[in-house]
Amino acid sequence: MESNLKLQLEQLHQRVETLKSQINTEEATKNAFVMPFIQILGYDIFNPTEVIPEFICDIGTKKGEKVDYVIKKDDQPILIIECKHWKENVDAHNSQLHRYYHVSKARFGVLTNGYIYNFYADLERPNVMDEKPFFTLDLSNLKHSNIKILENFTKNGYNLESLLNSAESLKYIKAIRVEFEKELQAPSDEFVKLLVNRFFEKLLTANRLATFKEYTKKAISYSYNESISFRLKNALAIN
Repeated sequence: MESNLKLQLEQLHQRVETLKSQINTEEATKNAFVMPFIQILGYDIFNPTEVIPEFICDIGTKKGEKVDYVIKKDDQPILIIECKHWKENVDAHNSQLHRYYHVSKARFGVLTNGYIYNFYADLERPNVMDEKPFFTLDLSNLKHSNIKILENFTKNGYNLESLLNSAESLKYIKAIRVEFEKELQAPSDEFVKLLVNRFFEKLLTANRLATFKEYTKKAISYSYNESISFRLKNALAIN
């Protein structure tokens, strides 16, 4: 299943690259790029009980608000999709999807410009969409791990429990990685203290802390460079 899904997504990416210069509106983006994506997931875009376009989401006093697509399985909404023009930066438009998500029973929402798909869930608070996506699919950079996740969103492979577990692990692994990379770039006082207190028994004064912060930067740099050198040597040895 994975190889077939990847092949279809690669073909869709080629379609996007070929046609995007001729796609001038958001509606054209939906028709040319997003609807084929929904089809690739196995849903019948011509069945209005399965893929519902322009689904009305009344939000408080605002009546007639519409989300671009709602996908149903077993007559239950499982996914809402909001689309933007392919030139738009999807990261800048999640507030609209956030409003729709609040009044939807779907556990997942997607914000897309036709080649980048940001997947959201409600891991922090029930029925309130998280501010950041737990998963991003970029058609120009299809990874094995991303294809495996996407399989759980297909019509035949949809698994709510598996998706919620994956969403949580992806969200927090990504968050930890971001924080770790920040520490690698500029070690915080807390990070330095955590390391130094394991071997330095004297009082850690402000001056000593500043010194150890420089030591930490150098230690990280040495370790990183040695790791790269080791990988290069292994790669050359294999070849």
